[in-house]
Amino acid sequence: MNDIDHALRSATIAAAALLGASQVHAVDCTGLPTQSQLKAALVAAVATEASGLDFQMWGTVVNRNGEVCAVAYSGADRGAQWPGSRVISAQKANTANAFGLDGLALSTANLFSAVQPGGSLFGLQHSNPVDPSVAYGGNSSNNGTATDFMVGKKIGGVNVFGGGLGLYDASRKIIGAVGVSGDTSCADHMIAWRVRNNLVLDYVNNGPAKLFANDPAHPDNIIFDIAPNPTGGTGISQTGFGHPVCFQSVSGAGLPPVR
Repeated sequence: MNDIDHALRSATIAAAALLGASQVHAVDCTGLPTQSQLKAALVAAVATEASGLDFQMWGTVVNRNGEVCAVAYSGADRGAQWPGSRVISAQKANTANAFGLDGLALSTANLFSAVQPGGSLFGLQHSNPVDPSVAYGGNSSNNGTATDFMVGKKIGGVNVFGGGLGLYDASRKIIGAVGVSGDTSCADHMIAWRVRNNLVLDYVNNGPAKLFANDPAHPDNIIFDIAPNPTGGTGISQTGFGHPVCFQSVSGAGLPPVR
């Protein structure tokens, strides 16, 4: 290859790179919280909720496309929470968004029983895997800040225990979801609920708790109705949307009602 060919090839590669960069769409986080707003809502929720281990938490918000809009933590620094809970919080947000509709909100807590062996959604937890290049890319010192590497990217993942909730605006449309992680799965749900309430994005129409557990004020609330299975193995949920009781579980009836 002579110098002219090399120069032409280099120019072509550079032009292609610029074209690709120009075609990257801006992530639309309209109506969703900024990183500072998410952090403030998370810190307040952790301070209020006392049903778990009183651990610090990670929180992630995704838009309706499953793109991460914000990541935050409640503690003094990124080491004050379980490091592994950062990705789990994003996974929960992705799940609540991916399986939420305007007319039916499904919290990640609502999915536990259905994905057990013999359940109607068995195997769901293995679909839509987390993208490891997004989850673990970038500089770790930026984790939980406005420049967290996950921001602006699709994280993927499906999680089937408490901590993920759809976000519904005043028009009662789902616009994304929030996921939190860092405590027991039951406390994660309670804290996520308070985060959503703090963000004023809880205009929820319907959900399993309203339909099957006589809880219209908390449509997508956690449901503790799993009874022992007489044949052994996983317990049986009366509604089909039950979640296991954690060591210090309290009724979700004490949570703020949805708007």
